[in-house]
Formats: sequence, structure tokens, C-alpha cells
Amino acid sequence: MTSFSELLATFPRAGKLEWIGCRPQRRAPVIECAETALLERGLEGDRTTRPGKRSVTLIQAEHLPVIAGLAGVETVHPSVLRRNLVVSGINLLALKNAVFSVGAAVLEGTGICAPCSRMEEALGDGAYNAMRGHGGITACVVQPGRIAVGDAVRFIRLPDAAS
Repeated sequence: MTSFSELLATFPRAGKLEWIGCRPQRRAPVIECAETALLERGLEGDRTTRPGKRSVTLIQAEHLPVIAGLAGVETVHPSVLRRNLVVSGINLLALKNAVFSVGAAVLEGTGICAPCSRMEEALGDGAYNAMRGHGGITACVVQPGRIAVGDAVRFIRLPDAAS
């Protein structure tokens, strides 16, 4: 019989980094990057100024059409949602309390990334609720490193009990 810990640590395949976006300052347009460095405080060029549980935000590529459909719009570009990384092929919610790699960097999922009220501005009335449950996760940087679109996203381990 498979243990619960084994189930939590088993993924059918690695995911893929599809998009990178930096927010240089509050309310500034998101800048799309092909590659960048993930520093202890978050993405190089992003407005995050210190390490923490929300240093990096990630969203599931497969959720973008769902958000668009629920918001009643044709498509949603990742920059509108103001997340840093768009990942496909691996369930981000399964990485919420896990250590995982993106390219050469190592992250730890720290929580759910709930939508903000700006979604109403960006996508119209009801967009906040359209995005609920599809906003992705937040993460802290365990080991800085370079990342690039196309990099693999891989589960490493469940966090240590002491962390």
C-alpha cells in the first residue's frame, strides 16, 4: 500500500516554465523576461525588496483559459494577473508546501496566492471571483539561481519538519 507521504511526493512528470514577468514598481506595467535571476528577495528587477513568504508568485498556465472563461473574456495574458512565473504541466497546488526547483533556483511553496481587487480593474466586474481558486501559489527562495522560459519545474522534497 502506498503511504500518504509517497503520494504527496510522486508527480507524473516535470513541469515547464512558460513565462516570466517582473513588476518594477507598484502599479507599473509588468515586464516580460525570457530569463532572469531568482535572488533571495525574488526576481531580479521585481519590486520585492526583501526575502519572505511572498518573494515569488506562480500561476498555472492551464488556469489562464479557465479564468478567462469565468471572467467572460476571450483570453487573459499573464501580465494582467501580475504573477511572476507561469508554469505548465505540474500541479502548482501540489507544490504549495513543498520544495521544488525552477531552472537553477530552488523554491519552497508557502501559500495560496489569492487574487487582489485590481482584477476587477483589469478584467471587469466579477473578475476577483472568477480568479478565486485559480490564483496560484506564493513561494520563498531557498537557493538563488538563474531561470529561463523553457526551464523544468521539478518537485524536490517535502519541507523539513523544523522549517
